[in-house]
Amino acid sequence: MKSNPDEKIITVNRKARHEYIILQTYEAGIALVGTEVKSIRQNKINISDGYAIARDGEVWLKNVSISHYKQGNIFNHDPFRDRRLLLNKNEIRKIGRAVLEKGCTIIPLRVYLKKGLVKLEIGLARGKKFFDKRETIAKRDAERELERKIK
Repeated sequence: MKSNPDEKIITVNRKARHEYIILQTYEAGIALVGTEVKSIRQNKINISDGYAIARDGEVWLKNVSISHYKQGNIFNHDPFRDRRLLLNKNEIRKIGRAVLEKGCTIIPLRVYLKKGLVKLEIGLARGKKFFDKRETIAKRDAERELERKIK
């Protein structure tokens, strides 16, 4: 996860890297309404339980909560509505094939602002087994121990 100086990270799905093995990542735009953009700029978005599905040549983001914008009055949005992800046709085709053939899941990894636009990093992921999670934790602990000894 490289950080560019022109990107402002809004939120990161920390649970995703623990629960899944990320096979490939894609950068996608999100079709949003105005009050959603303003809420996202105030960090009022929760992507931890979100996922995406490929359907009819489009990719849809589901179960992501964007809270109401406080000053939005009657023009406020539905917090849990499905949102279309903006990807190019080849990426959509690759993602759709991977989901069907390999049994992968599409999960949101992070939301960030890039040149003033809201972007979402999605990942093709496969669920980790319990022993994979323990293995990951053991590796992380071993790296920490090594760092301590070096210092």
